Amino acid sequence: MPPPDPIQTTAPLVEVRGLTLTVPATGGPVNILRGIDLTISQGEAVAVVGPSGSGKTSLLMVLAGLERPSGGEVIISGHSLKGMDEDALAALRRRDIGIVFQAFHLIPSMTALENVAIPLELAGVADAMARAEASLRDVGLGHRLTHLPGQLSGGEQQRVALARAFAARPRLLLADEPTGNLDHDNGDAIMALLFSMRETFGTTLMLITHDLGLAARCDRVVSMADGRITA
Repeated sequence: MPPPDPIQTTAPLVEVRGLTLTVPATGGPVNILRGIDLTISQGEAVAVVGPSGSGKTSLLMVLAGLERPSGGEVIISGHSLKGMDEDALAALRRRDIGIVFQAFHLIPSMTALENVAIPLELAGVADAMARAEASLRDVGLGHRLTHLPGQLSGGEQQRVALARAFAARPRLLLADEPTGNLDHDNGDAIMALLFSMRETFGTTLMLITHDLGLAARCDRVVSMADGRITA
C-alpha cells in the first residue's frame, strides 16, 4: 500500500521524537539510539557528526525506513513511519527519499543508465530512461551511459549514485559519508556536485560526515555520542 501524499503544512519535513533502537547481542541487548529528538525543516541542510559507533548511521537507516526503531516515532512529510508496512516504506523511499551511501550500491550487471532508471521505473515514471539520461548528464556522465560500474572509476560510480538519488527529485536526501571511499580530489568534486544539485532542486539534506569542513557547509551541525544528541 503506497503512503498518502505529502501533507502540505509548514511543519518540519522530518520529525524524530524519543527515538530508541536496541539490538540483541551475545552479551545482552545493546542500546544504539537512546532517545533522539530532532527536527529538520524543509530545504534545510543538516550535518550529523560524531565518533564511530555514536549511532549516526543507525539514525539514517531508521529515517530511511530501512531499520525499525525499538521506540519513539519518525514523521516524514507529515506521515508517521510507525504504521507503514514494507511496501509503503519502499513507496515512500521511491517518492520522497534519496539515499547516497559510502559504498556506491550499484548493480554490477547494469549500465549506468539502467542503474539510474530502475528506481524510476519501479515508481511508475513514464519517461524513466529519458529522465535517467538527463540526470547522468547533470553529473557530467553523458558519455558514460552504457558503461558498467566495473568500467567506471570510484568517483564516476559515486556520480552515478548521485544521479540515481536526485533523478526522482526527492524531498529529502540522506547521505552517509558519501566521500568515504574516494580520494581527496574526487571527494571534493562529489561534495561540490551534491551541494550544487541540492541547491538547484531545493532538496532537504541530512549529511553524515567525519569532515568538519563539510559539516560547516551545512545550515546546522548536530553532534552525536553514545546514541544521543549532545549538541
